[in-house]
Amino acid sequence: MQRKQKTKPNKQLIYGLHAVIEAIQAGKEFERIYILKGEKGDLFNELAALIKKNRLPVHQVPIHKLNRLTRGNHQGAVAFLSIIPNVSIGEIITRTFEQGEDPKILVLDGVTDVRNFGALSRSALAFGFHAVVVPHKGSAMIHQDAVKASAGALMKIPVAKVSQLGRSLVEMKDFGLKIVGITEKATDDISSFKTDQPMALVLGNEETGIYPGNLELCDATYRIRISDEIDSLNVSVAGAISMYQTTI
Repeated sequence: MQRKQKTKPNKQLIYGLHAVIEAIQAGKEFERIYILKGEKGDLFNELAALIKKNRLPVHQVPIHKLNRLTRGNHQGAVAFLSIIPNVSIGEIITRTFEQGEDPKILVLDGVTDVRNFGALSRSALAFGFHAVVVPHKGSAMIHQDAVKASAGALMKIPVAKVSQLGRSLVEMKDFGLKIVGITEKATDDISSFKTDQPMALVLGNEETGIYPGNLELCDATYRIRISDEIDSLNVSVAGAISMYQTTI
């Protein structure tokens, strides 16, 4: 008789009010925190205050969402610890300039599919990009599946998780980076894209594209011309084509 293999515990996941509070107080980095919507109480208030003070990524969710994340006694709080360190985009850009290179940054505006996120991170590393920027909310979680999909690239390329993507785009512009958006709404073809200056390449959500407010911040936009037989390309394919174009 074959023995059932034990499921390996998810070392990223912690649950329970005390556990999450202690992890915050210990200075752990978080990928995401989920708390029960509308919950009250002293411990809950303490957790909420710590989350606010440390500007941590939090989602208020109904009880069934927490129950799906764990069967343990979560007490209304479930969190995922980061498996990679979060970096400051300003520090990455400054260090890249100091090394005598022009920064190339990949910005993913709401890419939610883990496999797409992993594949894009792999392409970014392959084509010499210096970092990947994603919003805390509305993007794929960075967990073991994402690392696997990236073929390990996520352990090598810096990732900056930001609270407001628009503000980060403005920060990059202030550093002198040209913001380039890839969108079906553009009129210029990606084949005409040439740049010898610092840049950030922006790709949008798989279904809705780049958020309109962020699209307005782009200094230039390009589209990838494809056959009329198909509506669009997968975002990871579009990203790879666009990133390759920056090397030509």
